[in-house]
Amino acid sequence: MNRSIPRLFTPLSIRGVTARNRTMLAPMNQHRAVDGMADDRLLVHLGKFALGGFGIVTTEATAVERDGRIAYGDLGIWSDDHIPGLKRVTAFLRDAGAVSAIQLNHSGRKGSSQRPWQGFGPLNERNAAAGELAWPLVSPTAEPLGEGHVVPCALDTAGICSIVASFANAAARADAAGFDIVEIHGGHGYLIASFLSPTVNTRDDAYGGDLAGRMRFALGVAAAVRARWPAHKPLFFRISSVDGHPQGWTIDDSIVFAKALKETGVDLVDCSSGGLRQSTALENAQRLPGYQVPYAAAIRREADIATGAVGLILKPHQAEDILAQGHADLIILGRQALYDPYWPLHAAQALGIDPEFETWDESAGWWLARRRKGLEAIGLDGTGEEI
Repeated sequence: MNRSIPRLFTPLSIRGVTARNRTMLAPMNQHRAVDGMADDRLLVHLGKFALGGFGIVTTEATAVERDGRIAYGDLGIWSDDHIPGLKRVTAFLRDAGAVSAIQLNHSGRKGSSQRPWQGFGPLNERNAAAGELAWPLVSPTAEPLGEGHVVPCALDTAGICSIVASFANAAARADAAGFDIVEIHGGHGYLIASFLSPTVNTRDDAYGGDLAGRMRFALGVAAAVRARWPAHKPLFFRISSVDGHPQGWTIDDSIVFAKALKETGVDLVDCSSGGLRQSTALENAQRLPGYQVPYAAAIRREADIATGAVGLILKPHQAEDILAQGHADLIILGRQALYDPYWPLHAAQALGIDPEFETWDESAGWWLARRRKGLEAIGLDGTGEEI
């Protein structure tokens, strides 16, 4: 490896897929789709991050079943009808130099919810008046998320097997739509995470009880997806490294789980946290930068599996240090990417490896390189600040 290049900008190769650098756009729910369909808005939304230099661009949580949506407007992949719109998106991302990823999810008991800007609560009379009615939910048990939320149906074995099949079918559709990576959402209190957490999963059958029982559903999903997902394409898995409950899922549990995921064919663990009962956007609003990096480091070290670090990674040098110290293999950016969709290109400038804007789309880079020279001639840098 060329040591003069920051690790953030070295390619990341997993199985048969290579990303141009080690930045990944985190899945971030937009809740703008109609009937789960990818449209022009999604194309523009994700496309700007590809043009912004991200190595991997990921869809929002994409429902594997209609009743597995979190809220109205969720992106979907429960039908073959979703494939053409998604294929249009992956084609653009590829043309722009980015690797495309899709996150597959089932909401579990966190479905039938309002959109974030409506308050995250249960659908109410005002939503119903707008034609947005609540739908039935499933969970490990019949305990609702909270007061006013739909009481879920406790899944029986047949229901569990049906949802495992839905994840597998979604993976096959993702391949047909041209995605390069599948990420399974196993965190943030959604269905898979609900099975993992002892504070939610109080079952006494094969899918509950001890750690092995609570992991059974998640590992079944991972195995089924891996079986339908091409062998040359990577499989990621997002977890809540700790679920935020004092008697809940722990980092030690995550290490055991990560080892089992690796044996199942998962290639990288996306190390988030929290979200068991509310939104991570609310839980993590006042955390310190890099607060989840120790989870990624511990899982990478103890489970011997590649990890992605996510959570208030704000600055290029911060991201580079995480990688250089061996804490993670991939930097995953969410809200910071919303703030600056060109974060990777700006990071390259900050780390001093692209003074001529050569990694930018040439229709922009050509102009910016010439502008820089003009600015320098009058004592300003590329941002307009005095040199």
